[in-house]
Amino acid sequence: MPPESSPSRPSPLQAEHEAAGASFVDFAGWSMPVRFDSDLAEHRAVREAAGLFDLSHMAQFTLTGPAAAEAADHALVSRVQDLEAGRAKYSLLLDDDGGVLDDVVVYRLADDEVLVIANAANHDVVVRSVRERVEGLDVIVTDLDDRALIAVQGPQAAQVLAETQGLEVDDLGSLGYYRIAAGSFGATPVLLARTGYTGEDGFEISIPASEAAALWRALRDAGEPLGLVAAGLAARDTLRLEAGMPLYGHELGTSIRPPQAALARVVAASSTAPGAEAARSPLGPDERRLVGLVGEGRRAPRAGYAVFPDESATDPIGEITSGALSPTLGHPIAMAYVDPASAASDTTLYVDLRGSRLPVTVVSLPFYRRKKD
Repeated sequence: MPPESSPSRPSPLQAEHEAAGASFVDFAGWSMPVRFDSDLAEHRAVREAAGLFDLSHMAQFTLTGPAAAEAADHALVSRVQDLEAGRAKYSLLLDDDGGVLDDVVVYRLADDEVLVIANAANHDVVVRSVRERVEGLDVIVTDLDDRALIAVQGPQAAQVLAETQGLEVDDLGSLGYYRIAAGSFGATPVLLARTGYTGEDGFEISIPASEAAALWRALRDAGEPLGLVAAGLAARDTLRLEAGMPLYGHELGTSIRPPQAALARVVAASSTAPGAEAARSPLGPDERRLVGLVGEGRRAPRAGYAVFPDESATDPIGEITSGALSPTLGHPIAMAYVDPASAASDTTLYVDLRGSRLPVTVVSLPFYRRKKD
């Protein structure tokens, strides 16, 4: 994070957001739109039609050279060498003890090129760690600091892209989930991936920052008749919470090992990356597990609230990591790390809401799962 007095870095789309009347928040040193109008309306638009997101604060970098995939496997715990060109994989960067330094998405662009997209708050940590871990290999790590990232998420996302003037992607309709393809916007090459963070069908488009505003306007113009609205970070957070997706700084961090967050499957059995062996160790009897919690009424647990085994207990058995009143489901939902003895589904627990205790029930994640065609 920058010093408190440092100005936030503007997105390449700052002028577009200001013209649309967005409210801004400092996020990992960036000035990003938290909402354009209504958090609830933006959330619902993504579930029912489409939302347009500015993700330009996220880190993008490539590994290029004959050892690109091997190098990715030296740094990350998934097996990128087994990934065909055009496919993507969710992965983790771990410290030596198996703690999570960041969660990333890895795209195999070609036999000799890998794209990694990481969280904005961990930009420097991820790029520095990867460079250190691939030293001596025939690969070049390039920080794509001059690129923007725009997402279209929602059931109408594919239609929005198909109707966007100037955007060309071969066989867009057949592009599978967690796949990436090259395309163009006018004369500008772009990368288009069918990935996302909302639980809906959707796409993320990497484009040079200098062309981002033109693409944003073209997507907006094509999408508005289909119900698309610009959406901010607030809607993105409630969408990802409903989808049960962990967020670094909430459900993930250096004090968390992947098995605690139900991410043991992400760690390849053959991975020799730092932290992989520690991450493969079984959960200890005292290690807390990530669970979903649902309640009734309109009051929602928030991050940091304590979780108790009953209404009168004084010793907490867990802590909320994310919580909200679900816009889609209409009741409180939350994720929390709790003691193993309290992690079984259907267990009733209690969250302290500033002096009163809200009964909640342990459930499996995700809270929301979209209906697939």
